[in-house]
Amino acid sequence: MTVRIRDIIAGIDRESPFDLAENWDNVGLLVGSPEHEVRKILLGLDPTTTLVDEAIARGADTIITHHPVIFKPLPRIDTSTPEGSLLQKALTHQIAIIACHTNLDSSKNGVSDILASELGLTEIAPLIPTTPGNEAGTGIGRVGCYAEPIAIREFVDRALNVLGLPVLQVAGPLPEMVGKVAVCGGSGSDLAETAYASGADIYLTAEVKHNIARWAEERDFCIIDGSHYGTEQPAIRLLAEKLSTIAAQSSWKIEILQTVDEKSPFVWLHQNSLTQE
Repeated sequence: MTVRIRDIIAGIDRESPFDLAENWDNVGLLVGSPEHEVRKILLGLDPTTTLVDEAIARGADTIITHHPVIFKPLPRIDTSTPEGSLLQKALTHQIAIIACHTNLDSSKNGVSDILASELGLTEIAPLIPTTPGNEAGTGIGRVGCYAEPIAIREFVDRALNVLGLPVLQVAGPLPEMVGKVAVCGGSGSDLAETAYASGADIYLTAEVKHNIARWAEERDFCIIDGSHYGTEQPAIRLLAEKLSTIAAQSSWKIEILQTVDEKSPFVWLHQNSLTQE
């Protein structure tokens, strides 16, 4: 059967309902036509010219990213800018672009679920559940436990491995043992007080604000900033799994690829050296 963008949108909506997206967000089909035929999908975290170039090189006709390619209204499309060039290139090569953003954050088995799961947590539940009427298990952030508390060294090793980072940025004292952990993939600084109230020993998120770091310090509460890319990158594999399940259930003959070119926009610059990692 011929698979079209509207079929992909409907499939995503079943797994990660678009009505779970925040009202300030921009999700769904952002470039292209609902009737666009889909044969090969490339998944990435960020809509960049590098990702579009990868899609062209690998023969993908559709891109699905976590972050929206169009977030705020565009007053103009200037093709001399990176943003305008990206849109021009996608349209020229007839590549559709879909965003699956805060709906994937809040959905059951979403962004923070895979982060918590890869840390080895169990009994995972939303940190802030969605309003009544939505499916149980939906909401922002997650909190989970270890069957038996683990030493902080083991937790740090797990976190570094999951996040793909050489170091961690920490505010507040590290606990000796870790039994309960709150997480929020992406920018979750504003949920720090909720994480603290949940009884978590550690809160792992990204883009922690200076005042929140000071707040954690004053309360002897440990907050780890695992970077936006690090805490959300596992979600691309999650999205690939969701789409593969949808495709199998629907008997779609499509290819689903994960980016191999995308990297964090930040590098680590070491003292006494300009070597970057």
